[in-house]
Amino acid sequence: MGVFALIPAAGMGKRMGASINKQYLMLDGMPILAHTLSVFEKAPFVDGIWVVIPADEIPYCREEVVERYGFTKVRQIVAGGKERQQSVLNGLRAMEGTPDDAVVLIHDGVRPFVTADILSRAAAVARESDGALVAVPAKDTVKVVEDGVITATPPRETLWLAQTPQAFRYAVIRAAHEVADAERFLGTDDAMLVERLGRQVRVVVGDYRNIKITTPEDMVLAGAFLKENAP
Repeated sequence: MGVFALIPAAGMGKRMGASINKQYLMLDGMPILAHTLSVFEKAPFVDGIWVVIPADEIPYCREEVVERYGFTKVRQIVAGGKERQQSVLNGLRAMEGTPDDAVVLIHDGVRPFVTADILSRAAAVARESDGALVAVPAKDTVKVVEDGVITATPPRETLWLAQTPQAFRYAVIRAAHEVADAERFLGTDDAMLVERLGRQVRVVVGDYRNIKITTPEDMVLAGAFLKENAP
């Protein structure tokens, strides 16, 4: 059936306050995006990778990331859209010809600490269901607030924090994105688009270290993780 990766990395990274987009910031001597791609490149069950980035960055990404670090599984670098959802749809359309039952792992380009074990478990669940969402239980109590006033306190045991990858069979996620695009619906993640079609997405337990690097504080935390893992 095949397992493929779709890596959206088209964000501008304004919260990082850097002169370049966050996916190219150096982490232990290598761009964050390269760290992320390395996990998929080394996973023996991943058959191919599509990377989605801003159109004007395609030459740079090809030369400074894909070619420089020898990522042979990257099939195509695709131009992204204005929103992440549009970027993912562009990537799915670029994957035209992928078997309907192949699994697509959609993973943020700036989550470099995902593991092959998480990828494998997500792919396995996606094969047997409508989709798989990697998530971790909320550690803190969450409050619903309106106009500065608490209106509800949901039971913490029911709350999970979504991560990536989010995994689906190609036909399922392609249909969900095409429907959302036709109806001009903008969701918060890929799983939401599948959910709104009445399909069930199952949770796969992730890892609290599978952080999305978005702010300067995240870079500090990422550096600490690398030091802990150093031989």
